[in-house]
Amino acid sequence: MNKGMFNKKVLGALVLAAMLSACKSTPMTEKPASVEDKSPAAASSQTANGSADTSGVKEVVIDSNANNANNPLKDPNNILSKRNIYFDFDSDTVRAEFRPLIEAHAKYLLANTDAKLVLQGNADERGTREYNVSLGQRRAVSVKKSFNLLGVQDKQIETVSFGEEKATANCADEACHQLNRRVDVVYEND
Repeated sequence: MNKGMFNKKVLGALVLAAMLSACKSTPMTEKPASVEDKSPAAASSQTANGSADTSGVKEVVIDSNANNANNPLKDPNNILSKRNIYFDFDSDTVRAEFRPLIEAHAKYLLANTDAKLVLQGNADERGTREYNVSLGQRRAVSVKKSFNLLGVQDKQIETVSFGEEKATANCADEACHQLNRRVDVVYEND
């Protein structure tokens, strides 16, 4: 192979790598752009002024008195008691099935501006420790971006990664690994 051909291949590989890395992520802006839901369900839920009702969660019981025995965060019959968002293998994309859960917690945070939570990213034990810490952080940030798009302010959300540190011991099957690929939603003082 001649030197010119080698240089073209190296240059082509570098250009491809630069384009792929540029597509990897986008920085968060202070105020996220609005997102319009064009799904058939959203089209049927137009408000009187023509804007779409994108709440998705029709009823969330919110009790502003956190010390009350009827705390929705602790009521097992309330969606707010669910605190885990699971991910596919080697992915930081929030699955659609967890959208109602995120929307419910976002409504709670919007109604309780003093409430704060920590999004704890986790990974299964496959992969290096460094990679799993990074993956756990990407998962936590992905959930945080979902909250931000629903109007929750950054001051109410903290992200942290535990990587594989909180994984169940020695998983032998995929069902066990699935339980470790998650973000835990932990409210401050809860």
